[in-house]
Amino acid sequence: MPSNCLTCSCFRPRYKKLVDNIFPQYPEEGLVKNNMDKLIFHSLSSPEKLDRIGEYLYQRASRDITRTSRIGFVVIAMEAMDQLLGACHAQALNLYVESFLKMIQRLLESPEADLQIQATQSFVKFSNIEEDTPSYHRRYEFFVSKFSSMCHNNRDDPTTRNMLRVAGIRGLRGVIRKTVVDDLVENIWEANHMAKIIPSLLFNMQDSSYYKKDLSDTREANDADPGVLADECIQELFGRASFGHVRSVVRPVLEHLDRHHLWVPNEFAVHTFKVIMFSIQTQYSYAVVESLMYHLDSHSKSPAKIRTSMTNVLSKIIAIAAGESVGPSVLEIINSLLAHIRNSAGRRQDNEETVYLESLVTCLGEFTAHLPDYQKVEIMVFIVSKIPSEDFSTDILLREMLLKSLLIVGKNYTSVIMSASVPPSLLKPLLHLSFTAELCILSQQVLHTLIDRHNNLAQLEEPKLRIHNLVREEPSRADTMFLRKNEEEIYSCMLLVVANEANSVDNLKTAYTTLALIVVELLSRNTVAAFITMLYKIQDAAVKPCQLDSAQKCNLHCMTIALLNLASDILELPHLQRYVSELIEFRMMNAPYLLPDIRHNPIVEPLKIDPLALLNEKKLGECLKQCGVDVTDMSKALTHRHSWVETASSQMRGSISDSASELGSNNSTPRITKKFPSEGLTFDAVKKVLTDESCATFKERERLKQKELFEVFRHSAFEDIVNNNTVKDEDTLQKKLHDILDKTPSSIHFVPEKPPIFEQLFPELFAC
Repeated sequence: MPSNCLTCSCFRPRYKKLVDNIFPQYPEEGLVKNNMDKLIFHSLSSPEKLDRIGEYLYQRASRDITRTSRIGFVVIAMEAMDQLLGACHAQALNLYVESFLKMIQRLLESPEADLQIQATQSFVKFSNIEEDTPSYHRRYEFFVSKFSSMCHNNRDDPTTRNMLRVAGIRGLRGVIRKTVVDDLVENIWEANHMAKIIPSLLFNMQDSSYYKKDLSDTREANDADPGVLADECIQELFGRASFGHVRSVVRPVLEHLDRHHLWVPNEFAVHTFKVIMFSIQTQYSYAVVESLMYHLDSHSKSPAKIRTSMTNVLSKIIAIAAGESVGPSVLEIINSLLAHIRNSAGRRQDNEETVYLESLVTCLGEFTAHLPDYQKVEIMVFIVSKIPSEDFSTDILLREMLLKSLLIVGKNYTSVIMSASVPPSLLKPLLHLSFTAELCILSQQVLHTLIDRHNNLAQLEEPKLRIHNLVREEPSRADTMFLRKNEEEIYSCMLLVVANEANSVDNLKTAYTTLALIVVELLSRNTVAAFITMLYKIQDAAVKPCQLDSAQKCNLHCMTIALLNLASDILELPHLQRYVSELIEFRMMNAPYLLPDIRHNPIVEPLKIDPLALLNEKKLGECLKQCGVDVTDMSKALTHRHSWVETASSQMRGSISDSASELGSNNSTPRITKKFPSEGLTFDAVKKVLTDESCATFKERERLKQKELFEVFRHSAFEDIVNNNTVKDEDTLQKKLHDILDKTPSSIHFVPEKPPIFEQLFPELFAC
């Protein structure tokens, strides 16, 4: 060997000699293990040399990577760097990592698939190592871009294609793990990063048949399937997202579904959002729902099929977020759904738009089904406030859909106390909507869901004389008070509903169900008199000349006898039961058309009914009285029929529409209504008017009196208070009587005449 070469070799640094010795003569022989152990020992003994070792390995690999025959030595260099990475202490890695990442980047830039896979495996090992001191200047833009492009690899060889895609997904997972720990290292949540990562993962999920399986099949899936790894990676990504990052992660998902037309059909969209909802922290789940709601808003002009698919996806995941939605977030979601219903109802209707409306209602029901009951009542009141109060034909569809929304919320509600389940702000608008024939059934069905607490609805859908297996509890005092407070409004409304000639047979059946449920759930001996009075009024409406046809009149008679029979059996009133049985037997013999079933077709006109087949008000009162029921209110109501029946329509329409407009919808405008007294000119009515007018003056006078008394006791001396509040001789009752007698006319008490009282009180006015 020449002397100059010997001299050069002697002066080479020791770490370079150790690095050169790890390479064999032929790459097929692999890494020289003994020499590698020496290199590791040297790096541990002199950790300050670690960065130089890494740089030298990088230089050797960069030189060999361009030569096909030297590719094996590149793999050996990468393997040596991996062993150094795993053997050295964390505090010594900071400078070495720069060379390590340069090496990985150099390999990823190579067109060789094996080198790209080798570099990815090394990066994944590096991502699992926790560094004591993060390097804030380090950036991962290249790795995000490169791994994302590998996820979209489209080589002809399916094996190589899958291997590169799997490597790309694993690389993205490594980047996520390395960067989400500390935002100062790299803000991986930035839009430019998410726009590359999310579509790459979704592309592999979409390209695989894995998404068609249930989430429970994850463990059974093949780990080499890119769809499986992409699914796991997106779960990890959303699981690490904080509240401020949720929307930035969801946005690329929505954009990917739009760009690749994946809403119709929406199986993949449903799977994707289920993965997201089950992965994200539960307290942030409603933010995903809000993002999807806003995206639905942006598609207001899209075809109905797309909007329907979005709504179906929303209905699949909205229940997951319902448990974590509280306060304003609940009403915000509900308000947004109602806004979509309102906008869709205003469009030209076709089959697709109708399906979209139904999907919105279903979505609202899915959301409210998982809310606590107290929130459901608030939501029902909120929905009622959005129903237009004006009776315009153009609003029928909107009102119908809002009532369906109300109904689906009511079906998910468990009613316990009637006053809490049906507050006045909900009851009055529902009664008012019952006056519209097209909405009567829906509004009454909402009442059914709220009144029926023992699941008797199926047995009370049509008038029957014999109903078995009804479940009933004795009404509580609160239920009795609720019925007493609202019975006049309810019964007046039902009287107007059943007497409306525009009502169909289905409307009449629905009204019967409402009254039958009131009997089973709320009626007691204290409230039965008013109920029977109402039944007599219904018969009155069927007997008097009116625009009802013969079938409608017969149906009213059928309904009254069925309800009367039900009330007598439920409350176990023997005298009333006996009278009802006799009446039913008489009708069977002489007027069977006055007994249930409900008829659709009119019978022969004119309809002649034997008075003995009708309810007799005198006998009804006697039967109730014999059963120990107070019939005072009943007799008054029967005597003064005009005060209830003739004014019921104006009272109900005025008061209920006013309350509905006060609740108000966003589309309604304020109305000025003039109110007139509906009752007759009676002593009680005049007394009420005078009391109402003087109430404010009386309260003001009492307030001033109390204030004056307070000031006297506060500022007066104790002796003065005692003197002013002690009864003296001259203040006795006898003295007061003498004073009164002195002021009365002398002819009565035979006392000397005195000047008139006005001259005594105002003498200066009569001075000469």
